[in-house]
Amino acid sequence: MSQQTNQPTYSKGYTRYVLLILTGVYTFNFIDRQILTILQEMIKADLGLSDTQLGLLTGFTFAIFYVTLGIPIARYADRSNRKNVVAVALAVWSAMTAISGMAQNFFQLALARIGVGIGEAGGSPPSHAIISDYFPPEKRATALSVYSTGIYIGVFLGFLVGGVLGQQFGWRITLYAMGIPGILYALLVYFTVKEPLKGLSDNDTEQQKDTFTVREVAKNLLSKKTFVYLAFASGLHTFGSYGIGNFFPPFLERIHELEPMTIGIWLGITTGLGGGLGTFLGGYLGDRWRKHDLRWYLWLPVVAGLLAFIPFFVIVFSPNSTVVIATTILTNMGVGIYLGPCLAVTHSLVDARKRAFSSAIFFFILNLIGLGFGPMIIGMLSDWLEPTYGVESLRYAFLFTLLTGLLSIWFFYKASTHYLSDLKSVQRPG
Repeated sequence: MSQQTNQPTYSKGYTRYVLLILTGVYTFNFIDRQILTILQEMIKADLGLSDTQLGLLTGFTFAIFYVTLGIPIARYADRSNRKNVVAVALAVWSAMTAISGMAQNFFQLALARIGVGIGEAGGSPPSHAIISDYFPPEKRATALSVYSTGIYIGVFLGFLVGGVLGQQFGWRITLYAMGIPGILYALLVYFTVKEPLKGLSDNDTEQQKDTFTVREVAKNLLSKKTFVYLAFASGLHTFGSYGIGNFFPPFLERIHELEPMTIGIWLGITTGLGGGLGTFLGGYLGDRWRKHDLRWYLWLPVVAGLLAFIPFFVIVFSPNSTVVIATTILTNMGVGIYLGPCLAVTHSLVDARKRAFSSAIFFFILNLIGLGFGPMIIGMLSDWLEPTYGVESLRYAFLFTLLTGLLSIWFFYKASTHYLSDLKSVQRPG
């Protein structure tokens, strides 16, 4: 029983403080990742870019380094101090966001975005692992969902502040202003967040020695059909959310003739409220309904995906900009529900020493499909359709996400059919 008495203990207040601080890190992650979205039309006009190039900047160029480097960085984090990795990563991507404002052409801006992607690769997987060590399994999906609300807080602030500053001072000043605060926040993370023992919340702190290889962990995860279906379902899900989301401000500017400040304010509010609420509810309902059936973690995204089709058509085809913006609250609620439950399921399929790495593999697949190809393909479709449909080419490019959405729902359902059997194969501390 000495295993229990030698473990450090943390108050509920401090545990919540760590969750709050890490949620702030994720907020900066999405401020800096998505800030180009609200500034796209200004950058396009200033640097003479095409929609395909915009899709590359907001998607593939960023994502390929983000997802690739996420794996070795997560492996390093699993072996070392994860809190330090998070703090350094935040400082790097914030600095590169500020440097983006100096770009004079597509190539320079692409290099700066690569730098942002490299920095952000070290943010989420170590944070997920820290949270899973502070919160026990029955509270983990809720905690991870609270952390994941940083996506929508970041999008809210990025849209709101980016729209206002962009219209008033231009896109370059906006990037400087959004990058510098993250460097200061990194110091707060470094000096106030304590690194927990790996496996603390699972009473598994004795197994601290790393005896596994990257290949073994990847092979173990990919051998579980639950994870394979789950990861591809999440990637196809985010293909639509990133593909549409990254081009939605240009959609509102071109088709509904709204100004950047107006778009930033209203999209910030509707995306922040809808997405944040949906993300929290996903984890909260998953943790509550798991008492009846653990598969609710995977059934929730299925239900949310099916309910999203009607508001999707309203957003794409309604001629009324007020109706379109208001309806984004519903679609963002549906979009956000999947993440907390999916992270909880992923972490349940590995032991505590492998959580950061399991998150990295999950995000590798998710972001390569969703963030990497979503904006790029939507941008290419928009350029291809532009000679026929003019400024409305984005409207018809968005319809491609109906296919990926249906496939996503099917894969989430398939994951649920294997979850219980895959859980039985995972060794737990006795």
